[in-house]
Amino acid sequence: MSLLSEVDDYLHAAPLSGAYGEEVGPFTLFRSTSPWPYYARPRPGVEQTIQAADIERLRERCAELEIPLAIEWVVETCPSLSAAAAEAGLEVVEHPLLVLDEADFKPATTAATCTILPAVESVLREARAVPNVAFGDPGTAIGAGGVAERDQEAAKIPDSMMEFLLKRATAGYSVTAGAATEDGLVASGVHQPVGTASEIVGVATLPAMRRQGLGAAVTSCLAEHAFAMGVQLLLLSAESDAVAAVYERIGFRRIGYAGAAEVPSAD
Repeated sequence: MSLLSEVDDYLHAAPLSGAYGEEVGPFTLFRSTSPWPYYARPRPGVEQTIQAADIERLRERCAELEIPLAIEWVVETCPSLSAAAAEAGLEVVEHPLLVLDEADFKPATTAATCTILPAVESVLREARAVPNVAFGDPGTAIGAGGVAERDQEAAKIPDSMMEFLLKRATAGYSVTAGAATEDGLVASGVHQPVGTASEIVGVATLPAMRRQGLGAAVTSCLAEHAFAMGVQLLLLSAESDAVAAVYERIGFRRIGYAGAAEVPSAD
């Protein structure tokens, strides 16, 4: 099996810890059993060319279920999907897809304390609040969002979400790392193991704390944990080439692109 096929199989299995799959044409639609929505993916190994009509069928099913239409895929294993999604009126983006071989791993360090976080509600709430602030101000430039904004976001997270996140952490579906200063967590991230594969997701630094190597340090902490637990395939997708370069400095290498498509916003 090729590396890209292994990645595709992992990405198809990972949502099943919070959703169940329904087959719609060449797609698996992951119907969420969690507080957040999932998406559809082309089934691994499906050789047919995806057409705009396949996406319209998926759109109709999503409308019946009153869930958002969103699709994710590995571009190289389903090369027809980008054009079909665009033809169907969806907004298509392709993000760098990277993997890390343990032999190539170059751990990053930072002045902040970086650790794997315990499954404690107050700790995971603060860790969850960091990306809520950071993703509202994307990119790598230093911004205004800091500790006060993190605390405001933490207070807004519903208890139902925290209950779900605690269950995932306790079950081992997600492992969270954080970088902390005297003001608490300033960067965080997660890896999501399934068998001997895992994906690093949600790595974020408070905008006011950027350009200090915190994201790389959190990623390193997650990678060390993943390899220690026997993970053999470690992957992530980066927001942009600039963000991918951060991961490349600790040994990640690009193998392709992760595609995503959704209905354009009304703004």
